[in-house]
Amino acid sequence: MLWLLDPIAPKDKGRKCLVLDLDETLVHSAFKVVPQPDFVVPVEIDHQVHDVYVLKRPGVDAFMKRMGEIYEIVVFTASLSKYADPVLDIFDRHNVVQHRLFRESCFNYKGNYVKDLSQLGRDLSKVIILDNSPASYIFHTANAVPVSSWFNDPHDSELLDLIPFLEDLATVDDVTDILDNTIPGPFSHL
Repeated sequence: MLWLLDPIAPKDKGRKCLVLDLDETLVHSAFKVVPQPDFVVPVEIDHQVHDVYVLKRPGVDAFMKRMGEIYEIVVFTASLSKYADPVLDIFDRHNVVQHRLFRESCFNYKGNYVKDLSQLGRDLSKVIILDNSPASYIFHTANAVPVSSWFNDPHDSELLDLIPFLEDLATVDDVTDILDNTIPGPFSHL
């Protein structure tokens, strides 16, 4: 079977895999000027260069640094690589993102881009997905830590608030035992 990820690197042996969404989870990007962007990325679309204005979610740098110390980090976005790659080149200042997956790695299910974690080549009992879009993890709700969509609230603390929980989750044998029972998700009523 051809997996989306390379085999686990020696430094990540024994670590769980944390799959992070990009847009509205870690950053918010816009093609129109926003006041005080954290950075601006030129992106070529249809042979024309557009500036993308990127705002980083509050606490994201500390979050990424800490998560990179305890997890194998994958950014899995439904965005196109021609946009997301240059954003990640600047965003990943701690060099903790080991793998980048883009729209072409998503599964189109009923008009939604779904991130099929079973294609990663990792033991699903050791994979966590953090995403603001429940449709993205519809195949793997027992692996999901839902987060709210973030656009520009400077007082948001959700990523920082999640650090202790994710630190604890890194130590359990099977993340699905915990997540399936403790995280109220969009499908918990079923």
